[in-house]
Amino acid sequence: MAYVITQNCCKDGSCVPVCPVSCIRPAGSPGEFTGTEMLYIDPDACIDCGACLEECPVDAIFYDEDLPPDQERFREINARFFERHPLQIHSQETPLERHGVKPGALRVAVVGAGPAACYASTALIGVDGVEVNLFERLPTPFGLIRAGVAPDHQHTKSVVRIFDHTFTNKRFECYLNVEIGSDLTHDELLAHHHAVIYAVGASRSRELDLPGNELPGNHSAVDFVGWYNGHPDHAHHVFDLSGERAVIIGNGNVALDVARVLLLDTDHLATTDIAPYALAALSDSRIREVVVLARRGPRDAAFSTGEFLALGHLPGVDVIIDSTDLATRPDDDVETVLKLQIAREYADRPSTAANKRIVFRFAASPTEVVGSDRAEGLRVATNGSPESELLTAPLILRAIGYQGSAIDSLPFDAARGVVPNEGGRVIDEHGQPVPGVYVTGWIKRGPRGVIGTNRNCAEETVAALLEDFHTGKLAPDVADPAGVRRLLSERGLSPIGWAGWRSIDAAERRRGAEVSRPRVKFTAIADMVSAANL
Repeated sequence: MAYVITQNCCKDGSCVPVCPVSCIRPAGSPGEFTGTEMLYIDPDACIDCGACLEECPVDAIFYDEDLPPDQERFREINARFFERHPLQIHSQETPLERHGVKPGALRVAVVGAGPAACYASTALIGVDGVEVNLFERLPTPFGLIRAGVAPDHQHTKSVVRIFDHTFTNKRFECYLNVEIGSDLTHDELLAHHHAVIYAVGASRSRELDLPGNELPGNHSAVDFVGWYNGHPDHAHHVFDLSGERAVIIGNGNVALDVARVLLLDTDHLATTDIAPYALAALSDSRIREVVVLARRGPRDAAFSTGEFLALGHLPGVDVIIDSTDLATRPDDDVETVLKLQIAREYADRPSTAANKRIVFRFAASPTEVVGSDRAEGLRVATNGSPESELLTAPLILRAIGYQGSAIDSLPFDAARGVVPNEGGRVIDEHGQPVPGVYVTGWIKRGPRGVIGTNRNCAEETVAALLEDFHTGKLAPDVADPAGVRRLLSERGLSPIGWAGWRSIDAAERRRGAEVSRPRVKFTAIADMVSAANL
């Protein structure tokens, strides 16, 4: 018997070092980003010890005899990976030795509180003597784990529990509800810290230049995701759910998340942490068909195999594949072969007239948002054809990726949406490192990877920072650590600490318990601040 990694895998890699027989692949070193969508366990090498099960932060690992019905396919998926990539047992890499520092010798500011920031803080706190101050403009931590992960993926959100020991460490301090660039400047941060790591993510949507883009009803999926997740920046949005069809441009996992949320039974959504106003709006939705539009063919689909497979288990929803290009090629990797196989299975399934539908349109490009006062549809052209057709829909959502924003006082590559860097060290226009300034996460590498990808990314950045500290490249003397709090106080600002977040968290959970939900989120900053001060 063996353990099996399933759909919910976040690629955090916590399971890799605890495996006594090194049978989990692919395992990347700090800064190495492996190309697979998830991790896999070799069923032949697994010795059934359960160490990986205990370590997994998102409950993605099951004993093969205990697999839930909708996850049983992953027994075959794990085995198939090792058929293509036979396991080569090797000794575990010796963890990088990180010598402790004298108290007060290294104080680091981390800007942001999403997964990249949390992993960076954890790596830093793991070095004895290092002090970390984390700054986040919202009163709540965890970034896209809280405001980006779909509400029906509660297991994925549970990854935050691995950061508890970091946020409660005596050498760690939280400054929530403090915006860098406004409440504190970059120069003020550097004046009070030996180094600064920016982990601010990529919060904007990439743009798509189409005629009619400006019409109401044509939105970014970033806005829609923030709306249903209760992000205070997006709680005010209004979406037209009165039509029977919605069109999503793009075919990554965000597109699949949005399609599921639009079509899921609201009785199921009512058991999640979806924002109350979004639940009410979706309860009155008339949408019965979601068209997912992709410029390229099925083998180039951006969604993951696990998320694609999960669509087939949605009750009352048919998955329609509008493509005949579903044959595999000898050079296709394991995950591409699986995607095409699953697509063929969907294509062969009979549809049911009473069911809702997710329709995958491949090799098709949007050419125009059509409408007079508001969006009425999207004109779509099949690649290689001069003809186009109009998909009538009052709701059009662009799910074509995230984009980073410039950070005050730092260089910025506008084309890539990242801060120029080498291994996390920020570099100037001459290619030289900017002393004491680092990046990690999407603002470092662009919007790719899953939650756990940020772990390797952060470890690479932290390793660079520690090397610079030990070789004397960081300023040895900085201002009194209490100076940050004095500055904020002089400006009439009261940062929220970890205890304040715990008060918000407890209040949201109490609100949820009253209606049998995991939590009912506060969606206004004023309400969050009030709850933090209870």
